[in-house]
Amino acid sequence: MKGQEWYQADDVAQEYDDKRFSRGGQLIDRREKEAVLDAIMPVEGQNVLEIACGTGRFTVMLAERGADVVGLDISAAMLQQGRQKVQNTDLAGTLEFLRGDAGRLPFPDDHFDIVIAMRFFHLADDPEAFLGEMRRVSSDQVVFDTFNRFSARSVYNWALPMGSRLYSKSEVATLLAKTDLTLVDVEDDFLAPYGLYRSIPNGLASPIRRLDTAIGGHPITDHFASVSYWNTRVRSPASN
Repeated sequence: MKGQEWYQADDVAQEYDDKRFSRGGQLIDRREKEAVLDAIMPVEGQNVLEIACGTGRFTVMLAERGADVVGLDISAAMLQQGRQKVQNTDLAGTLEFLRGDAGRLPFPDDHFDIVIAMRFFHLADDPEAFLGEMRRVSSDQVVFDTFNRFSARSVYNWALPMGSRLYSKSEVATLLAKTDLTLVDVEDDFLAPYGLYRSIPNGLASPIRRLDTAIGGHPITDHFASVSYWNTRVRSPASN
């Protein structure tokens, strides 16, 4: 996986949420959580795995809504930040943070109802293998996001500390076919690059976001969106 050393550094983990999801980044945080909830709710009583859970933004949210969640990440420093979030917190479901490699998931086949991976596939050096592992341990649903090749991100991607793998829609469609996943829905979002939102106050980011949403609602501009949210289902044996 790209940027493993950078991602696992203590100082990066400690500052991760503040740098990405404060100021105008609050809009990004809300939208990503909304995308996950739209895809998988209701989650009460569901057995969920989040791959590359980082500081636990999604794992905590889902446990609060009654899911039984395992958050898996390769970074001990990130997991420690997640554990601190749930101290003295009442959760409706259960939550476990586990250190592990997304390329060799330590779970049997069909172990989870739902598997999600947000902010992960842009780092994957072998996306087919990673997606295959996600599909293997899911009995029903796999949800993930990708950064898009024809977006503003392609302009500055080289300058990012971890870099990014950018995808076209056809590449993701091929990955789904190879891993026996059926596309239920895909949503495209954020014409304006994430870096713009993070660098400005939330009050200024809000009108930019309204404009972004209005322009991005057209089929043509979807092709230039920064991110796509993919909601897929595991194919049943009868459909193969």
